[in-house]
Amino acid sequence: MGETLTKIEIVTRPNKFEQFKQELAKIGVSGITVSDVKGTGLQKGFVETYRGVKREITLHDRIKIEIVVCEVPVHEVIEVARKFFNTGQPGDGKVFIHELSNVIKIRTGEEGHDALKNDK
Repeated sequence: MGETLTKIEIVTRPNKFEQFKQELAKIGVSGITVSDVKGTGLQKGFVETYRGVKREITLHDRIKIEIVVCEVPVHEVIEVARKFFNTGQPGDGKVFIHELSNVIKIRTGEEGHDALKNDK
């Protein structure tokens, strides 16, 4: 294997995602996974009235973006994320970085860097 495999997880607001995805393609990121999630952090909740019933909303709609890179520098992905998602307000999100020991492509059995390529 030999190459460093890194998983980058970004939890943030869903706005500006399409522009973010396009910018990732420009720096060579070819595969991402996106999930709709709910979460809370340092920002406070809010009270909402629905059909006359008040309820406190403490979980906010977010997206979780998962990216595995080998050749693309991690710092470039982080710079793009900060460019698009940084508003300076609470709730901008977090970036989690994990080193991976291996990646295996189920269809071909390829491992490591080869599993991230789409040559076949």
